[in-house]
This record gives sequence, C-alpha cells and structure tokens, in this order.
Amino acid sequence: MPASAVTTRAVLRGMWRPTPSRAARLLLGLVIFGAGDACLVASELGNSPWTVFAQGVSLNTPLGIGAATIAVSFAVLLLWVPLRQLPGLGTVANAVVIGLAIDATLLLLPDDPALAPRWILMIGGIALVAVGSGLYLTAALGPGPRDGLMTGIHRRFGVSLRLARATIELSVLVAGFLLGGTVGIGTVAFALAIGPSVQLAVGLLSTPEWRGLDRARHPSARQESQSP
Repeated sequence: MPASAVTTRAVLRGMWRPTPSRAARLLLGLVIFGAGDACLVASELGNSPWTVFAQGVSLNTPLGIGAATIAVSFAVLLLWVPLRQLPGLGTVANAVVIGLAIDATLLLLPDDPALAPRWILMIGGIALVAVGSGLYLTAALGPGPRDGLMTGIHRRFGVSLRLARATIELSVLVAGFLLGGTVGIGTVAFALAIGPSVQLAVGLLSTPEWRGLDRARHPSARQESQSP
C-alpha cells in the first residue's frame, strides 16, 4: 500500500478517535463559535453570511435560528456526497453544537440593546467566532460542513479556495437577504476581519500535536484557506 494511502487512513482514523484533550478543544471551540454568532445576531448590525441565510430560513419556517443553522448544516453535508468529501467527528459536532449554542446564548442576551452595546456585541461576536474557529480547527477532527463544501469544490473542479469560498458565501448571503436575514455593517466587518482573525487564533492556539496532524493532510490548501 502506498505511503500516502497509509497516511490518509491514519488521518481519517484520527478524526473519529480523538484524545480527550482534542475532544474538549473541539466542543469548547464550537460552543464559543456559536456564542459569537449569537452575539452578532443580537447586535442587529448584520450577521455572518451563513447566519444571514439561517436567519432567513428561520423567518420563513417554524424553526428558530439555531435549529435552522442545524438544518442548513445537514443540508450542506448532503452536497458532500457528489464531492466525495469524508466527514470526521468534528464535522458532525459542528453541524449540531453551533446551532444549539446559538439558541442557548440568545436566551442570555438582551433584546433590542442600545447602540453602544450592539457595537460591543458585534465586535465581541467576531472575536468569539475567531477564537472558536481556532480551537475547533486545531482539534483536527474534520472540517465543518461549510469548510468541507469549499474544499470539496476546490478539489473537484480545480477552482481556487478563495473563489470557492467567495462564491459560496456570496450566494448564501444573497439568498439569506432575500429571505429576510439581517445584512449590515456587521456583515461587512465579519467578511473583512474573520480571515486574519482566524489565522491569528490558529497560530496562537495550535499545539505540536495539531501541527503534526496538519502536515499529514493538505498544507497548501490549508494555507490558502486561512489567508485573508
């Protein structure tokens, strides 16, 4: 068996058999990510593109925004099938935990806050999403549904990761806006800040274990996907 095939199988096994520290890092990261998304929603200054879409879905169905996020995540996972993407434990956890964390956090946040708290929620939300992303990415237990869609399109059709990401996020942003999702300065701030913020968070939160696992995967794709 080629060495590359052995490496791939070892990486796949690792994505479903985490150490306790990696599992804790994954769950903590996803909860923080969901809390950050909830802060953006509560700020009413504009959501991240995927949350604009989830909010739009929630406004047109009986689902709350967290439940809509979960439903959208599993719908995206169906698109993985023709792209031959392989999920990990982190993929499934991402699809469920972020939506639950959004709903739980929104219960704790004030309704219709004043302008100054709204700006704090927006900036804090972006920071929390970046930290949460850094934690769950460095757990190396599989990409989230949306990240996997991006890398799957990149590998299947040969388009750059930047183009794949931009096309997907612009599409869901427009669809979410048409469904009634909130688009505003927070959406623009998220789009501009999230790339550098996640890159910084990954750099600060990475561990020697993660760096070894990361080298065994697709370093060129990872570096491009983390670039602003």
